[in-house]
Amino acid sequence: MEQRRSSKLNVAIIHPDLGIGGAERLIVDAAVELVSHGHNVHVFTAHHDKRRCFEETVNDQVSVVIPVLKLRSSTKVLFYCHFPDLLLAQHTTFLRRLYRKPIDFVEELTTGMADMILVNSKFTANTFANTFKKLHARGIRPAVLYPAVNVDQFDKPHSYKLNFLSINRFERKKNIDLALSAFAMLQNLEEDVFKNHNTADVTLTIAGGYDKRLRENVEYLEELKSLAERNGVSDRVNFITSCSTTERNALLSECLCVLYTPKDEHFGIVPLEAMAAYKPVIACDSGGPVETIKNEVTGFLCNPTPHEFSLAMAKLIQEPQMAKKMGENARQHVMESFSTKIFGQHLNRLLAYVARSKED
Repeated sequence: MEQRRSSKLNVAIIHPDLGIGGAERLIVDAAVELVSHGHNVHVFTAHHDKRRCFEETVNDQVSVVIPVLKLRSSTKVLFYCHFPDLLLAQHTTFLRRLYRKPIDFVEELTTGMADMILVNSKFTANTFANTFKKLHARGIRPAVLYPAVNVDQFDKPHSYKLNFLSINRFERKKNIDLALSAFAMLQNLEEDVFKNHNTADVTLTIAGGYDKRLRENVEYLEELKSLAERNGVSDRVNFITSCSTTERNALLSECLCVLYTPKDEHFGIVPLEAMAAYKPVIACDSGGPVETIKNEVTGFLCNPTPHEFSLAMAKLIQEPQMAKKMGENARQHVMESFSTKIFGQHLNRLLAYVARSKED
C-alpha cells in the first residue's frame, strides 16, 4: 500500500485464486470495506473464473509476490495468512518432501518480509507460531483479524422447518459424513425425541461447492449418497451442488439448524453466515468455531462424533423454541463482533497504523 497526501491509501490486494471459498469471501469483503472508507483499491489474482466467483469481483489481474512489492521502499505490505501453505500441501513421500523443501523455505522467508501479518483466528495464530518457528524466534507475532459476514443479506425467517442443513465444499476434509451419520443416528435415539413429530418429518440437506472436473468432488458426493443408502435415510437426505448465494440464503432461512462438521478448521465462514441468518450452529469443538460460536448460547460445540452431534440435534427437535432463542442470540452476536462493518473498521485502523510506520 502507498499513502497519498490525504488519509486515503492506494491499496493492492493480492490473492492467487478468486473462487467462492471462505478465503475468497474475505478478500472481497476487505476490498469493499476499504473502498467504503475512501481508499483506492485494486484486487490482483492469478485466476478468476466469472462462472464461479462472487458477484462483486471484476477486472482482476495477475498476481505478484511480496519480494517484488518490497522492491519499492515506499510500499508497505500487510499479509493476511489464512493458513500456512506448507501445511496444506502434501508431504507424504520423499519426493514430495524434497520438492516442497525450497518452497516451504521461501514461504517462511517471504512471509517474514511483510510489514504486518494478520491471521484469521487464534487457532491459526498458534499454528503460525508452531509452523514458522524462525519467525516466532525473531519475535514476529501475527495479529488476529476475524473474517466477517454481511448481516444485511439475511432477513429474519418466518418459519422453521425440521430440516438440518450442512453447507460445505464436497471435499473429504470437510467431514460431511459426520452430519450424515449423526442424522441417521437420530432414529436410534429414545422415541420421546420424536413424541411430537414423525421421524419422516425430519430431513437433512447437504449443499455446497461442487465442480464435476474435480475427481474428489465427484467421488465424495457418491460416497455420501452410498452412506445415506446404507443407513436407510436416502429418502430424507437432499443433495444440492453449487447453489447460488440466493439459494443458500433461502436454505438458511428455512432450516432448523446448521451442522458444521470440519475438524480443526482454520476459521469457518459458514457458522457466521448461519448465525447471521438467525440459526444456531452445531460444530466440532476445535479450530475457528470455538472462537465464533458461544456454546449453548448460539449453538453447540461437540466432540466430532455422530453420537454427540445427534444428541445436540435431538435437543433442538424436542425444543424448537430453543432453536429460535439461540438464533436470536446468534444474530446479535454476529452483529456485535463479526459484521463486515466491524471488520472494515478494524482493517482500516491496521492499514493506517502500517502506513504511519513508514513515516516514523
